[in-house]
Amino acid sequence: MGFGDLKNRSGLEALNTYLEHNSYIEGYVPSQGDTVVYEALSGVPPSDLPHALRWYNHITSFGSEKAKFPGAKKDLQSYGAGPATNGTAKNVDDDFDLFGSDSEEETEEERKRKEEREQAYKAKKATKKAVIAKSSLLIDVKPWDDETDMKEVERLVRTIEADGLVWGAAKLIPLAYGIKKLQISCVIEDDKISTDFLEEEITKFEDLVQSMDIAAFNKI
Repeated sequence: MGFGDLKNRSGLEALNTYLEHNSYIEGYVPSQGDTVVYEALSGVPPSDLPHALRWYNHITSFGSEKAKFPGAKKDLQSYGAGPATNGTAKNVDDDFDLFGSDSEEETEEERKRKEEREQAYKAKKATKKAVIAKSSLLIDVKPWDDETDMKEVERLVRTIEADGLVWGAAKLIPLAYGIKKLQISCVIEDDKISTDFLEEEITKFEDLVQSMDIAAFNKI
């Protein structure tokens, strides 16, 4: 059944729900499925649909490279039709009585035991830690020329600190004419850090940094 009309709120909500548990429209790398869905949007998804917004910003970062994504384009409504487990599904814990009695009549003692078991179960459930959605990114930072101090570029990038952002390993990769780019990894909490935030912060070092691209983006 697909996502529906992606120019309407209902379609965007369906896309957001799908991307809550999927990095891309199909598979684990960008494909022509992402291009088809991206081109069907009328603009940037609203900020209250964070999973759709995260995906949109990521696909946008590829620029003209989107045309080179693998796979073949299909009809829009053929995407997003698979089964999904999502946050809109009703939690069976809310309706299913784990401690119900098979008999229609309960004694006072049975009722008390049932209440005690229910309270113990709810207390145990309340102590479970919420799952925090995270993503692993590989970022390319390109300098202006071959005279740029790349050690200083890395130092400046690592000065960017925020709740939900952890920097990882980095290395220099040759481009051309003696120019090298910085490739650095990081882990972000999806609800706290966006690719837009990273791009804005990194490109603030405009004397040294020409541009920033997302080389890889994977949900953890």
